[in-house]
This record gives sequence, C-alpha cells and structure tokens, in this order.
Amino acid sequence: MIILEFKAYGNKKQYKGIDEAIRTVKFVRNSCIRLWMDSKGLTKYDLNKYCKTLAKNFPFANELNSTARQAAAERAWSSIARFYDNCKKKVPGKKGFPKFQKHCRSVEYKQSGWKLSPDKKSITFSDKKGIGKLKLKGTWDLWRFDKKQIKRVRIVRRADGYYVQFCVSVDINEQLEPADATIGLDVGLKYFYTDSRGDSEPNPRFYRTGEKRLKFYQRRVSRKKKGSANRKKAINRLGRTHLRISRQREEHAKRLARCVIRSNDLVAYEDLRVKNLVKNHCLAKSINDAGWYQFRKWLEHFGKKFGRVTVAVNPSYTSQNCSHCGEEVKKSLSTRTHICKCGCQLDRDHNAAINILKRALGTAGHVGTWILDPNACGDLASTLLGSDQVEQAESMKQESPRL
Repeated sequence: MIILEFKAYGNKKQYKGIDEAIRTVKFVRNSCIRLWMDSKGLTKYDLNKYCKTLAKNFPFANELNSTARQAAAERAWSSIARFYDNCKKKVPGKKGFPKFQKHCRSVEYKQSGWKLSPDKKSITFSDKKGIGKLKLKGTWDLWRFDKKQIKRVRIVRRADGYYVQFCVSVDINEQLEPADATIGLDVGLKYFYTDSRGDSEPNPRFYRTGEKRLKFYQRRVSRKKKGSANRKKAINRLGRTHLRISRQREEHAKRLARCVIRSNDLVAYEDLRVKNLVKNHCLAKSINDAGWYQFRKWLEHFGKKFGRVTVAVNPSYTSQNCSHCGEEVKKSLSTRTHICKCGCQLDRDHNAAINILKRALGTAGHVGTWILDPNACGDLASTLLGSDQVEQAESMKQESPRL
C-alpha cells in the first residue's frame, strides 16, 4: 500500500460541504463509542449495523455516503480494539480507554461515493453533502494505476487547505545491487546520528529554529478576542507555521533514511522507546524536535522496499561498554568522550554506534538454513531456541549407536 496525496481546489460552498462531512464523521464515531460504553459484548459488525440506525434517525447522517459512515465506525472500533489489546498485554500505566473525539480533520470513503475524471486530474464526490467536483494538483500520476487498485479515498483538512489522499494497493519492492557495507547508527541530540564509521549528521533542530516565529504568532492569537474572525485567522497562521516545521522534520528524516538504506546492506539502530524518553521534562522538547520515531519509521519502510536488512537492537549499555574490549566504562550524559583502560579513545556516540552494529551482527547471525544439519552427528543445540542465550542445552556429544 502507498498513499498518494494531492492538493484539492474548490469553492467556498464545496469547502463548507467538506467541513460538514467531517463533522458528521465525528458524530458517527462518537455515537459508536457511546453505544459501546452503554452496551457490553458489542463487536465490529454491531457498530457497522448501528450506522444504519443513525442514518434513519438523523437526516444529516443520511446525507453522508454509507461507506464513509462505515469507515467512521471502523475508526471507533480500532480505538476499542487497541484498548482491549493493551489490557490483554498488561501494558503498564494507562491502557488507552476510548475517548470522544473533539477535533476531527478527515473523512474517508471506500470504493464508492467518489469518481475520478478520465484524465484523473479531478474527483467528484456523489453524496448529498455538496462536495461535488474538486480539482487535484500534485506530482504523482494517477493514470499509472487502475481504479480497482485504489482501496480508500480520504479528504484531509489542514491549516493550509484541503488534501485528497488515495490509498493504492501496489507492490513497491525494488531490487538493488549489493552495497557490501554494514552500518550501525546511534541517534542523539548533539548530532542527529553518528554511524559506526565515525561520520555524523548534524541535527537541524527545526522547532528550535522556528520557535521565535511560533512565539510571535502565539502572542497574536492570545491578543485576539475569542470567537472573532481575526482570532480564527491568527490560529490558522499559527497552525501553518507548525505544519511547515513538521513537514521539514518529516522530509529530513525521509531523505536521510533513504540514503542510509540504499548505501548499506544491513542497518542497525537502537530500539528506543521515545514515549518513555520524553518523560524527562528537561529533554522532552529536544527529543521531540529530533524526530527519532520518524527516522526509524522511514528506515524500516525503505528497508522493506529495497530489500535491505534493518535490525533494532537493545540500547542498554551501548554507550557504557567499550567497543574494543567490552569493559564497562560508566559515564554521565555530559561526558562526550569514551576513554577505556585498554587504550580505546573514541567519541561517545561513535563508540555506541560500533556496539550497536556488533549486537546487530550477533543477532542476525545463523539466520537461514544450515548446509549440514548440526544435529546429524548427535550435537545438540548449544542454546535453546527462544531462551535469549540464558538457558543451555543438556549435553554436547552423543555417540550414535553402531549398526
């Protein structure tokens, strides 16, 4: 699946129809959540059936396409299913109990309720919300894909306008020549990442750079009277500034991830829990500004697309252990140089990147099939499968009985 996004152009009446459709989607989703709270034992299909009841009782809900109402019910069920999964997995802390949605910014259609023009430069929505025909502007060519490949169409409202997204079912795999190189990456705040070869990528800090403008527009919002048209304009200008920063961060992560994946056969990185790291209020802003999650997401995406191996390793003690002798050298976050008794002296992040690569190579080793079965001569596996190298097998050698 790939997502193709186009800017949508229409008139004020059409934009008003899109806003009304989005409000209806929010109403359907919140109604399904309320039904689930009041009744026990409901399933996904019960919520889909409830959409018909809402269409009969509320005329504005009936104006929305039936597949869009079903998609709204599926949104509600996804939040419910995630809550159930967290309870079964006994996730510590809050389990994510489904809440009523306050802000909704999109409406999603399935394979009905819309029609592309023959030149695929415009799209027409046929429900009774009055959206009608919207012009599409973008760099992707939809003519390369058949209509049957388009599984979902979504209208998204953002601060700088409206967008139409197409979810296309297509094989995106590409074959590249082997690069004969492996790399380990250690992400940080001083540098965006430092690899196992000692090279580092500077951290652009998009939010820190644009923070001055954000404060300026935030002050303009606070000065306007609540409910006035000028306040809405100021809020929109502030939202466009935030949107620009988020797009810069996403594009930066995408560009770096693509270059790293195409240049290496194996890429190792830390399995970081960013959600836990941002609990440190001293570093939360800098961690969120770095965009480690986006970078990892695009690494895994391009790794699957280009057939490269991506390995996420346990980050514990990668900065403390010496990459040369393995001895633990304790150091605080302020200590940026790794100095060991064995004579190894490296930058802290460079040392961690080497350790990450070594762990990835150890994890990826012995993956696949053996040329000779190691148990054919009576050898048992030295480590039990799934034991994480803690529990060992019983014995090493057993003589085969004579014939």
